[in-house]
Amino acid sequence: MGQALWRLPPRQQQQLQEELADRLAERGGGGRQEQGRDAGSQKRAPQHCYRPDIYHLLRTRSGGKEPHGFIDLEMLPPELGITILSYLNATDLCLAGCVWQGLGKDEYLWQGLCKSTWGHCSIYNRRLPAGFSYRRLYLQLDEGSLTFNANPQEGISYFMSKGILVDHPTELAKFIFYTRRLNWKMLRIYLDERRDVLDELVKLHNFSNQFLPNALRDFFRHIHAPEERGEYLETLITKFSHRFCTCNPGLVRELGLSPDAVYVLCYSLILLSIDLTSPHVKNKMSKREFIRNTRRAAHNVSDDFVGHLYDNIYLIGHVAA
Repeated sequence: MGQALWRLPPRQQQQLQEELADRLAERGGGGRQEQGRDAGSQKRAPQHCYRPDIYHLLRTRSGGKEPHGFIDLEMLPPELGITILSYLNATDLCLAGCVWQGLGKDEYLWQGLCKSTWGHCSIYNRRLPAGFSYRRLYLQLDEGSLTFNANPQEGISYFMSKGILVDHPTELAKFIFYTRRLNWKMLRIYLDERRDVLDELVKLHNFSNQFLPNALRDFFRHIHAPEERGEYLETLITKFSHRFCTCNPGLVRELGLSPDAVYVLCYSLILLSIDLTSPHVKNKMSKREFIRNTRRAAHNVSDDFVGHLYDNIYLIGHVAA
């Protein structure tokens, strides 16, 4: 591990300095101890200095011997050991629990893993019963996610049977919005069947002060666009258009936009994205052609605004990639 892999905060630094001084005194360094104490009383180390580090701490606690191999976390302060283990994923944390059972099974670590992977669950807001285990909850969430990716209805039913989710559109929408472990194809099937959950999911997006193509990318990042045109894609664009206008009332007044105009612009952006990024299209649409075609459908939009839309797609890429 390197000598300066981790640095301690000033308070723990001072404690370790005192411990180091005591160790040196026990080994016969009494005179140097007094000298060190006098020097310490006259001049304090600056607060931004974080020595001694972990290397010196372990060397002191092991009787001055040079540490070999991996650091034994049990020799460190518990809060420092937990901080180090908090960077592990679930698999590595389970393996660490086989070596450091007290630290690897700490509920604080498993709570962090649950909330970082599944940002919202109904059970987080309840009073937890006695004997509740976040480690067991993580395994249930992982099992439920795998079930959802095979069959969305069975996955949601599993979460409800374990008391993890409540059968309410808002709760289900928040769970989907803050989770990245769900297969987007299965999620699309589920949202196509549960339009009430889709409505709540759209409301969770905040498109304030976002440029239209960037907002559309953010929207399709959470709610993946279907691979073909159809009723579901039209529904998504319609809901996005209303939400975008709701989040940007000033822009709507300034540019004379409406949900219908945003709907037309979104379709134009999708078609332009396909035209510019598809290798099968040899003759790419020019900026002048895009402005002319878009203005035919959206009369109130200025040429400059439509031109900026073209530049965004040309420079950044597909809005639904």
